[in-house]
Amino acid sequence: MAEPARRHLISLNDLDDEDLRWIVGRGVEYALGHRTDERPLRNSVAGILFRKTSTRTRTSFSAGALRLGAKLINYGPGDLQENTGETIEDTAAVLSRMLDMLVVRTSGAEAELRAYAVSSRMAVINAMCADEHPTQALADLTTLTQRFGRVEGLRVLYVGEGNNTASALALALSRYDDTSLYLRTPTGYGLDQRFLDRAELNAKRSGALVEEWHDMAELPHVDVVYTTRWQTTGTVKHTEDWREVFAPFHVDAAVMAESGAKVFLHDLPAHRGEEVAAEVLDGPASLAFTLAENKYHSARAVLAWCAGTGTREDPVRDA
Repeated sequence: MAEPARRHLISLNDLDDEDLRWIVGRGVEYALGHRTDERPLRNSVAGILFRKTSTRTRTSFSAGALRLGAKLINYGPGDLQENTGETIEDTAAVLSRMLDMLVVRTSGAEAELRAYAVSSRMAVINAMCADEHPTQALADLTTLTQRFGRVEGLRVLYVGEGNNTASALALALSRYDDTSLYLRTPTGYGLDQRFLDRAELNAKRSGALVEEWHDMAELPHVDVVYTTRWQTTGTVKHTEDWREVFAPFHVDAAVMAESGAKVFLHDLPAHRGEEVAAEVLDGPASLAFTLAENKYHSARAVLAWCAGTGTREDPVRDA
C-alpha cells in the first residue's frame, strides 16, 4: 500500500474547513487522553529547525513527534549550509529526500516556508514566521473548544500588537459561524491589512465579525480576553516611545470586569506588569498554562494531519 502524501501547513489558508475542524477536534481528543496508543509517525524522521528562541512550540512539536513514533533531528540556527550561501531551494531538495517532515520557526516571511515546501515527500510546518503563527491559533481553538464545547458564537477581545499570533487568530476565528473578534491594537501596530482583508472575507461566508479599534474605550462584552507580550519574538518596534503607546493596552482586573470575560488567554511568555497584571495571569479566569499544554496536544494533531492522517475514514470522535 502506498504511503499517503505528506501535507504542508504554512498558513491557515492552506486548510479547508474540514481539515481545520479535524485538527482542532483531534487536538481535543489528545487533550482528553484519547488515542494514546496511536503511532501515525512510526518509522518517520522529523527535522526541527528553529532560527529563533522557543520554549512551548519547540517542545510541543518535539515531544509530539516522539509520542507519535517519529525520530528527531534538531537543527540550530547556524547548522545548515544556508549559512555558507546554499539556497533554501537546494537545501529543501536535499532534506526532502531524507526527512518526512520539517518543522520550521523563522523571523522571515511566509515565502521562506513556501521555498522549503518543494516536495510532497516532506511535509513543512510553520512553527511561526513573521507573518503568521498558525499552530498557535490551532492551539487557541483547541483550548476554546475544550473550555466551551464549541467555537461557534464565541466573542473574543484581543488586546495588544497586531502580530503573527493576532493574524492567525483572526484567520482562525473568522472561519467559525457567528464568532466575534474585537481587536484593540495600538496606533501604528495594528494587524496587517492582508490578514484583515482575508479575515473579513472569511467572516462574510461564516457570519462572523472581525473589527479593529486603536483604543481601549467602550470595551465590548465578550467571553474571552486574549493578549500577547509587547515584545514579540523577532520583531522590532519602529517608534522610540512605543512603551507609552502600548501602556493603555494592558489587561488588568478592570478590563476583565468591563468586558465581562470569564476566560483569559495568553500565548506566553508573559511579562507581568506590562501586557497583563499578575492578578489576571495567575487568577482563576486564566487558561494561559492550559493553552500552553494544548500546544502539545494540538502539535500532535498537526503532525498527524501532515503525515496524511485526517480523512473521512479516520473521523474525530465527539468530545
